[in-house]
Amino acid sequence: MTSHRGETDLAMLLASMRPVLHDGDVVFCSVNRDPTADEIAKAIVIVRESEGTTLVLRSDDAIALRHIGHLPMSWITLTVHSALDAVGLTAAVAGELARDGIPCNVVAGFFHDHIFVPEPIASTAMRALARLSDPDR
Repeated sequence: MTSHRGETDLAMLLASMRPVLHDGDVVFCSVNRDPTADEIAKAIVIVRESEGTTLVLRSDDAIALRHIGHLPMSWITLTVHSALDAVGLTAAVAGELARDGIPCNVVAGFFHDHIFVPEPIASTAMRALARLSDPDR
């Protein structure tokens, strides 16, 4: 565990977010039960909702686990350590992507924010994020 709580200054977060595009694609799947140990081990994200449990899995893992995924997505990690109580990063990222017509799903981890965008437009999303982090834009 770390005692560092992460960056809270929005200008610093944007200037140093250093997005990384992960290889391969992921899919969002839903199961109407608690996830199995194998699903937990392979999941990138797990969200429990009243309607079911959402698993974000690499596409090949979803196939191996016999899950049907919807809309292949690319996974982008903002490598800046953002504080959980930082204000404005999610809004700035989603707003910049929206300007280019890019839908996104954002998940905050303890250290980093993770952006999921439709796989065919991942490179466009990466350009938009680079534009957002440029202080001279």
